[in-house]
Amino acid sequence: MTGTLRVLALVCTLKPSPAKSSSDLITKQLLDLFAAQDVSGEVVRVVDHDVRPGVEADMGDGDEWPQIRQNIADADILLVATPTWVGHMSSVAQRVLERLDAELSETDDEGRPAMFGKVAVAAAVGNEDGAHKIIADLFQALNDTGFSIPAQGGTYWNGEAMQGGDYNDLDETPEAVASTNATLVRNAVHLARLLKNAQYPAG
Repeated sequence: MTGTLRVLALVCTLKPSPAKSSSDLITKQLLDLFAAQDVSGEVVRVVDHDVRPGVEADMGDGDEWPQIRQNIADADILLVATPTWVGHMSSVAQRVLERLDAELSETDDEGRPAMFGKVAVAAAVGNEDGAHKIIADLFQALNDTGFSIPAQGGTYWNGEAMQGGDYNDLDETPEAVASTNATLVRNAVHLARLLKNAQYPAG
C-alpha cells in the first residue's frame, strides 16, 4: 500500500454555516469512520462559497469553484452529501454536478479523464422519500465524469412519511444507518487503495 488517502466531503445543504444541518451531521459521522481507517478528511459546505452556475472549470468574476475543484483534484475519495427536497437532491448538489461536467474535457498526462482513479460515495438525508433516486442520479453523473463507485457506496436516512422529524433530531443513529455507513467507508477505502496502486489503463 502506498500513499495516504484523503477524502473530500461536499456538504450540499441549503443552510449556510453555522446552521445545524442533517447533511453535515451524517458527513461528520462518515468522516469519523474514514479517520478510523487512517484516511484524512476535509469538509466543504458548498453554500458558504460563491459557486457560479455554469459548466466551465472557472466561471470568472469571483467564482469560488476553482478552489473546490482543486480540493477534489487533491482527494482520492469524494463524498457528496445532500438533503432531500421535493424528492430530489438539493439545488446545491445539482450545481456541483453541473460544475463537474467541465472535468469531462480534462485529462492526465497519459490521456485519461482527470477523475479516473478517484472514488465517489454519496449520502442523502430527509424527512421525505427520494433517497434511492437521489443516490442513483448522483452515481450516474459522478460515474459519467470518471469517478469509480464502490459496492454499497451510498447511505441514507428517510424519516417517517408525512412527519417533520430530521436526522439531526434523532437521539442516536439507527443501527441500519450506522451499519451502512461503516460498509460505505470500508469499501470506499478498499477501492481507493486499489486504484492508487493500479490506475486504469490509458486509452
